[in-house]
Amino acid sequence: MTTSQTIPFPLYTNGTQPITPALKVGLFGIGLDTYWPQFEGLESRLLGYLQQVAQNLQRPYAQIVNIGLVDTPDKAMQAGHYFRQADVDILFIYVTTYALSATVLPVVQRANVPVILLNLVPEAAIDYGAFNQLGDRTRMTGEWLAYCSACPVPEIANVFRRAGIPVHQITGLLQKDSACWREVDEWIEAAHVVQVMAHNRLGLMGNYYSGMLDIYSDPTLQTITFGGQMIILEVDELSALKEVVPQKAIRERVETFFDLFDVQTDCAPAELERAARTSVALDQLVAKYQLGSLAYYHKGTGNPTNADTMSSIILGTSLLTGRGIPVAGEYEIKNAQAMKIIDTFGAGGSFTEYYALDFTDDVVLMGHDGPGHVRIAEGKTKVRPLQVYHGKVGAGLSVEMSVRNGPVTLLSVVEDGGGKLRLLVAEGESVAGPILEIGNTNSRYRFPMGAPQFVNDWNSHGPAHHCAVGVGHIASKLKKLGQLLRIDVVQVG
Repeated sequence: MTTSQTIPFPLYTNGTQPITPALKVGLFGIGLDTYWPQFEGLESRLLGYLQQVAQNLQRPYAQIVNIGLVDTPDKAMQAGHYFRQADVDILFIYVTTYALSATVLPVVQRANVPVILLNLVPEAAIDYGAFNQLGDRTRMTGEWLAYCSACPVPEIANVFRRAGIPVHQITGLLQKDSACWREVDEWIEAAHVVQVMAHNRLGLMGNYYSGMLDIYSDPTLQTITFGGQMIILEVDELSALKEVVPQKAIRERVETFFDLFDVQTDCAPAELERAARTSVALDQLVAKYQLGSLAYYHKGTGNPTNADTMSSIILGTSLLTGRGIPVAGEYEIKNAQAMKIIDTFGAGGSFTEYYALDFTDDVVLMGHDGPGHVRIAEGKTKVRPLQVYHGKVGAGLSVEMSVRNGPVTLLSVVEDGGGKLRLLVAEGESVAGPILEIGNTNSRYRFPMGAPQFVNDWNSHGPAHHCAVGVGHIASKLKKLGQLLRIDVVQVG
């Protein structure tokens, strides 16, 4: 006779967005139990090194699950079950000394998460003089084994390859090796982005801009690749929320506009209040559906209420983008995903497209109408009134900003013809110079290969005409993200 039990499963939110669970970073060291009675102090020494690794893996958003040394195949079986029960998201294996591959494979197979091999030695080199003066070959062998982390890595890599497990390894020093630990940082950051995307709720409000075939996307493919949820929203609901926003909230939001934006003197008070009303309603909609990002577009023709809503949305969507809820216009689902990825890496993520080529200064002018990312602006974002939204219906307030001067990274989530997604990446520089003061986001980007070659190379990979731009050079992090998601990453330049 069998019995079943229903276990309640609590769902936690913070009232505005789902709480992404802490990134669980699994860690264990490997060694060989035969060594411990043979070489006094070796096990405790290696455990000390493992503790240093655990400390270096700590992050505010991460929980370290450290189970110590796994030194027998039996312990490996137990460790695999433990990590699976602990729901770890990524696994670091610290190779302390020689260990059997049989102490690794069961853990990795059972945990079934990406694995990073840490081949880290305690010092840059053995002190050969002091070593050879020990005078006791047992002590000498024990000392050597403390530096022997490189020995089993080929064995482990061989087994991983044969088992179809991707091999990711870092070779370096346990201490005083900034390059090594920067690589560790990038793996943890990439795993954090995977975790956030897997729990993200992307709102889809309205419909596609008719005829832009490049931006039409498969939401199911997005969910299969990145995880998360797609929440279909109605513009009517936002319009209804807007109609009941109290005057006090409108006044407070206008004050926020003046605090965060450089509001130009030709912005009419009535337009600021209209944008404030929609901004407050938009926040309510985001809170109701616990959205972490949003893609939207709606003509609003034939319905005056919806037309008013959609022509007053830009300041509100810019505020959302600036606080980590990126908003992409023109219903660009792929670019909303790209913006969320870059923003989760802490680099911003603003909506952009080609504007023009400047052959004199060898730069690509890029920007877009609609929301801008205020946290990565060069100076304060301007608010300007527009008498017409080019290519769209209506008029109202818009934002004008340039991305902060310095290194930048462009990211496009590309849907190929084979039913897969890939990431297209380029690193360049946002440079000072004249922009088109038309009330849109505007930036000047310079690329190492020159503007014409960049455009040719980027276009050759078939991206949509939109992409996301963030500050800093993060291509190496994005490549690690691709490896964790098992999707291709192509870097231009």
